[in-house]
Amino acid sequence: MSLHRLVLWRHGETDYNLAGRLQGHLDSALTDNGRQQALVAAEAVGEFEPDVAVSSDLRRARSTVSALGEVSGIPAALDKRLRETNVGDWQGLSGAEIEHSWPGAMTLWRSDATWAPPGGESRVEVAERALSVVTELDHSHHGTALLCTHGGLITSLTARLLDLPVRLWPSIGGVGNCHWVVLVRRDRHDHTWRLMTYNHGVTN
Repeated sequence: MSLHRLVLWRHGETDYNLAGRLQGHLDSALTDNGRQQALVAAEAVGEFEPDVAVSSDLRRARSTVSALGEVSGIPAALDKRLRETNVGDWQGLSGAEIEHSWPGAMTLWRSDATWAPPGGESRVEVAERALSVVTELDHSHHGTALLCTHGGLITSLTARLLDLPVRLWPSIGGVGNCHWVVLVRRDRHDHTWRLMTYNHGVTN
């Protein structure tokens, strides 16, 4: 038994997104706009007819995936392995504040997927914990799995599933609020993931 399709859906806009601050594992809330984004996007995401849905346990992801339940009746399990990157001492700070206290560190972080913020984790580490979720779903489900999660995790997991060299991971662009990524396999005998859709949303 193995998955045929994987949909990675980012949560809606949060108060921290709006303020330009890093959230990491902070449990921020959706804005009114974020809640509306989730409701609109849930209609489109529901058309994938996922056989299983799993969400980060952080509130912004839980609130987003609950919109899917409202429009489609699809329930979602919660898994803390789908949390956003733990950015350690940078959580809650703006880019300017980080640059002031750690000159050049933001540039290093963005250019090296193996580097971790002080007290945090690297993108490689994030991808490995998220991959364990996909692997478990692979052994227990077929068809389509939907993961409602976070931007940093989505880009890292996408790179890992495509087996890209780690040095190329920083070349993958970000994913907008309530946008999604779709990966598929050719058939049940081929375990290679292929990228079909990236950073797609209802306004695209």
